[in-house]
Amino acid sequence: MKFTGDTRVLTVSNQKGGVGKTTSAVNIASALAGLGAKVLVIDLDPQGNASTALGVPHSADTPSVYDVLIDEFPLAEIVQPSPEDPNLFCAPSTIHLAGAEIELVAQVAREHRLRRALQDYLVDNAMDFVIIDCPPSLGLLTINAFTAASEVFIPIQCEYYALEGLSQLLGSIQMIQKHLNPALHLSTILLTMFDGRTRLAQQVAEEVRTHFPDQVLETVIPRSVRVSEAPSFGQTVIAYDGQSAGAIAYREAAVEIASRIATQSKEK
Repeated sequence: MKFTGDTRVLTVSNQKGGVGKTTSAVNIASALAGLGAKVLVIDLDPQGNASTALGVPHSADTPSVYDVLIDEFPLAEIVQPSPEDPNLFCAPSTIHLAGAEIELVAQVAREHRLRRALQDYLVDNAMDFVIIDCPPSLGLLTINAFTAASEVFIPIQCEYYALEGLSQLLGSIQMIQKHLNPALHLSTILLTMFDGRTRLAQQVAEEVRTHFPDQVLETVIPRSVRVSEAPSFGQTVIAYDGQSAGAIAYREAAVEIASRIATQSKEK
């Protein structure tokens, strides 16, 4: 697959936990790398699950996103290659990031720290995609991600209450558009944990597609034991079991994302 050379920066966000946010971030990143794209994953979640899944060390003494945000380390000093694919890189999170929310409050230009670091990094390190994995809350870490990105990518679980909290997230996006980053727009919604045997999953999928016809990917991610097992082996499902239903679905979703031209039009 051919890539244009323009960097697409996507922030993966959902304030509701347990929707497959980190799982989707790392598997889409791995699948895009498999298509030949150069991909950087920025792990902004203090739990560090994206770093774990990409096989990147992130013990307390590892240089991490914390050092970039608080001590203005260059991003190039903390980025590590993922052993999974030569095109895949990760800026790891460590436990120190848990305190960054509080420490950022007193910093100058606190909402723009990640954006500036990323812009400086991309001058010398060309990437096709940057995927930012956010914590499941709307604090200063997530605001930094929204300010650094141009696209928002929301994984939605095909279960009851799926759309709950989504209006709050869309309100946050509009607030960021207005005050910090006019280029930010909702570009991609991915339906996860889909169980085709249940009427509920189909109803949720229909409802989300009705509300967001242009943003929802055709591909849905099925419920899969393999997808759940992979991180405990320090791998994405694509490396862990590339022929499983989950891995195939994530690869198909990545092709859809890669083939969509990133429009700069802001969603109303």
